[in-house]
Amino acid sequence: MERLDDIALFLRVLDLGSISAAARSLDLSVAVASQRLKRLEAHLGVRLLHRTTRRLHATPEGLQLASEGRALVEDLEAVTAGLRQAGSGVAGTLRVTMSSTFGRLYISPLLPRFLALHPAVRVSVDLNDQRQDLVSAGFDLGIRIGELDDSSLVARRLAGNRRVLCASPDYLRRAGVPQLPGDLASHQCLLLVGREGRQDSWQFGEGAATEVVRVRGRIEASEGELLRDAALAGLGIARHSTWHVHDDLREGRLQVVLPGFPLADTGIHAVMPQRRLVPPRVRAFVDFLAEHLGGTPPWER
Repeated sequence: MERLDDIALFLRVLDLGSISAAARSLDLSVAVASQRLKRLEAHLGVRLLHRTTRRLHATPEGLQLASEGRALVEDLEAVTAGLRQAGSGVAGTLRVTMSSTFGRLYISPLLPRFLALHPAVRVSVDLNDQRQDLVSAGFDLGIRIGELDDSSLVARRLAGNRRVLCASPDYLRRAGVPQLPGDLASHQCLLLVGREGRQDSWQFGEGAATEVVRVRGRIEASEGELLRDAALAGLGIARHSTWHVHDDLREGRLQVVLPGFPLADTGIHAVMPQRRLVPPRVRAFVDFLAEHLGGTPPWER
């Protein structure tokens, strides 16, 4: 940046014809401007200006620098102007990653409204059930469901993530209705497999009242959508967030199992890399999501 600033000063000298005029236009003293030009010449190892009593003239090397360096300086000025605009207003490209099902069901319907509010924003959405490294992948924001385990991120809770056990009426007629958490050991349970392995330890309650039951079943999957389909088909008992199956519960396609033994709650969070200044586009999107998903979320209404 220092070298480009010196080149910009040199170009200003050529445009205005004197060091004093260039210094005044950049709010510099003539002494500082002269010092910086000498520093640039020393760095390049060539003389850039012929100094006469009336005017400065570029040397052949100076003309070459002016020809090739002006585009660099103008490009840098365009970039910094864009960054200043992005820093003072809601603009730029918002890169966000989230669960594919949650994104499709709840974020996708909100995007038209958000983009209408902020016409200078572009959105790039990664729908992915595997958690991405926000920093290395270049994401501004992630929407994460469940426990947070990365302390290097800044998180804001958007909504609760209430989970239930559920099964189809047909399965419960055939296999019986569990009365206690321990009864699950004799049932077909539909298991999610994530980056931490098979989620076959289901926790009920919290604190001193916590009970953990080890379950098993014939079907496991890396996506909840397949487990929901399996539950609807009568293949077993699934552990699902209410945002995923609330329609099935309301319509009676699925029934809550063990309603008197609530599962430990988790949350839905917006997570961001730690940075001194959060871009306005990120702050605006998080505030927008908190407004529409906070309080009583739509799937619990």
